[in-house]
Formats: sequence, C-alpha cells, structure tokens
Amino acid sequence: MRTVLVIFLFVPVLLLAQDLDNVSPRQVDSSNVGAGKAQFQQTCGFCHGRDARGASGPDLIRSSLVSHDVNGNLIGPVVHKGRPEKGMPAFQLSDTQISNIAQYLHAQAKVAASVSQRIPSEYPVEKLLVGDAAAGQTYFNGHGNCFSCHSSTGDLAHIASKYKPFDLQTRIAFPSGLQPLLNVKDSSGQTFSGEQVYADEFLVTLRDKSNWVHTWKRNTVRVEVHDPLAAHEQLLKSYTDANLHDLFAYLETLR
Repeated sequence: MRTVLVIFLFVPVLLLAQDLDNVSPRQVDSSNVGAGKAQFQQTCGFCHGRDARGASGPDLIRSSLVSHDVNGNLIGPVVHKGRPEKGMPAFQLSDTQISNIAQYLHAQAKVAASVSQRIPSEYPVEKLLVGDAAAGQTYFNGHGNCFSCHSSTGDLAHIASKYKPFDLQTRIAFPSGLQPLLNVKDSSGQTFSGEQVYADEFLVTLRDKSNWVHTWKRNTVRVEVHDPLAAHEQLLKSYTDANLHDLFAYLETLR
C-alpha cells in the first residue's frame, strides 16, 4: 500500500512518507542510524513497517515509549522480553544492535516532527478542491463501486462536517478505525472469533467478544480473515489522481 503514495502529490503529508523513507546517517549526522535502519527492517519491519510507521504492529514513530527512550534503555527490555500478550515475540539482539535501532527510531521521529511543523493544521479547503464533484459522484456510484459499502445518506451523511478537509481527503485512500475480524480453528477443532490484535507470518492474536485475548502459532491453526477495509486496499491499485480529486470534491458536498 505504501507504494501508491505517489498519487497523493497534492497532499503535503506525502512529504512525511518521503522524508521518513529516505532518512540516512548523513542527514542526522550519525553513523549508527544506517545500521539501525537495516537491523530494524530485518527484525522489526514485517510488523512495524519498514519505515516504523506501523503495519500489523503499531506505529513506533509516535510511540510514547520511543519518545521517552534514551539510547535503547526502554526499547531494549521490550525487544528482549517481547510482549506475548500482544503477540510480540522476544528477540535476542546485542546492546549495540538495540542502540542502533533506537537511534534509527529517534531519527525517524525527529524527521516526522519537523515535517509535521511544515503542514498547516487548517489546510485551506480551496487549495484541495480541484476536482469535479459530479465526476466524483459518478465514480462513487459506478466504477469505484463505493456504493456497495457506503451510502451518502447513511454512514457518509454529513461526512464533510465531521472531518477537516485535509483529514477527509487523506481518509479516502487511507481509512482507519476498523480492524480485521478473524475466525481461527485450532488443532482440536475449536473455533474462536474476534477482532485482530496482531498477525504476521509466525503468530496470530485476536480479542473475542468477552475481551479475552488468544494467541497461536500461525502454522498450527487455520485462519479466516474478513477485512472491512480490503476493498480500499484494492482500490489503491486503480485510483488515479483525478479519481481522488473528484471523490474528495463529492464528499465535501455531503454536509
């Protein structure tokens, strides 16, 4: 999904993705950041994203633990012990590797903070409204197939009044708030259902409706995934710049 960010050239937040992806030792004046980046991507990237902005695991750039960490003193214990209750395994990395990872994460956070300061909190709607609302409505009810899950008089009623223009535009391609629902059958044939807490190629964790958390090794269970945002992920492969401009213009009429 990250690769389609090029379609969002009209959104200043693209600067964040570009800057974070290109952090190097030269930019932050630290020879350890490059080693930390390589180690992070090898050990942690499959869960937290190659840029540490989150994937199946949480975003570490805005993590309170990372922001309070000093040279790995808080990150290290988490890495060494893991967080089994959240599905995170333990990793036996050396003190040097932990220190390098910490420096990489701090460098990422520093870039994120500097970029955020360049993005106005109230981005002018007139600078974003460059699409055609009628074309957006046609796409919504036609090729985009948005109407199959959404309704302008139902879940999207007054959507433009609920979100700032900048946030609304971003949420078109990158919606949030809904986790995949899992059905897991274990080796005894017992079935568990609930919201995904964590998942990778090794582990899967869900929280059932009684708020109990269950974790299994992935190769010991059968997992069915029902992702309410899967359609948005598929659309990211076909969206054009014009589609996004037009959809945003249409949604801005829903007040």
